[in-house]
Amino acid sequence: MTIMRQPTRAGVRDAAAKVAAVLPPAPIFYREINGMDVALKAECLQPVGAFKVRGAWHRLTALSDESRQRGVVAFSSGNHAQGIAWAAKRLGIAATVVMPSDAPAAKRESTLALGAEVVPYDRATESREAIAARLAEARGATLVPSFDDPWVIEGQGSAGVEAQVQMIAAGFGAPRHVVVPCGGGGLAAGLALALPEARVTVVEPEGWDDMRRSLEASWIEPVGDAPPPTACDALQTTRVSPLTFDVLSRRDATGVAVSEAEVRGAQRWAAAQLRLVVEPGGAVALAALLAGRVAVEPGMLVILSGGNVDMADYARVLAGEGA
Repeated sequence: MTIMRQPTRAGVRDAAAKVAAVLPPAPIFYREINGMDVALKAECLQPVGAFKVRGAWHRLTALSDESRQRGVVAFSSGNHAQGIAWAAKRLGIAATVVMPSDAPAAKRESTLALGAEVVPYDRATESREAIAARLAEARGATLVPSFDDPWVIEGQGSAGVEAQVQMIAAGFGAPRHVVVPCGGGGLAAGLALALPEARVTVVEPEGWDDMRRSLEASWIEPVGDAPPPTACDALQTTRVSPLTFDVLSRRDATGVAVSEAEVRGAQRWAAAQLRLVVEPGGAVALAALLAGRVAVEPGMLVILSGGNVDMADYARVLAGEGA
């Protein structure tokens, strides 16, 4: 797509004001991890079970009346899909989402329940970007990528504006180090803009850690051929965008990767310690701390980015299967 502008900190502040007008702040839990208190922001408690509602709301409310009448097309494994569907329903906009045929049933059903049209595709053989682009062109609709869009990035950054206010009010102080799940990098880039004084560490599943490798190489490195299977469906992005990479590289962000077993351990910890349901992709940042891949330090903010799970799979995780 053609990028018309760059995401900005001012845009993040605008997005935060718009989000605050329709949603209460996602709560923050404070827990001790490895001997130090950590702030854990529960984006898994958003109305659609993930932070994606933020970027969707900022993007769709920025559309002209004419564009709203023509509708929107998005592509997503489920969380962005639900965010787009939620925002579109509130704004009276027709929404179509290209979703992998192997997406968790709960995410697909929730997207449909919110009134969006779902177009399935084969993740292994088809390009969701190409399918969505064709649909948008044929319908005259606006294409809304899940991360490669300045409004979406700014919208996700509203979580950082919100968290800073909450942490200061709680006497914890402003965030000094943010640890965040990363697929395409929209949330991480938004947080980097929102919190310019904080360090940023992105966390990805092993074998899908293209943002980590890209940041280390100083150029974009795609996911390699035949990446391993992962339960983190929300983070299966094969190539990050120049837009998100540029924001994070300019902030000297770093990255780490976590194993599937570490992710499951984090899900169990969140259930036991926070009474929260956190999906695999939403638990990777927590996993990085619990596994010692990121050292705990004062002023640390960890994002629990989503909680949309397949209940049968989640039950197996809680039972310790595959641990």
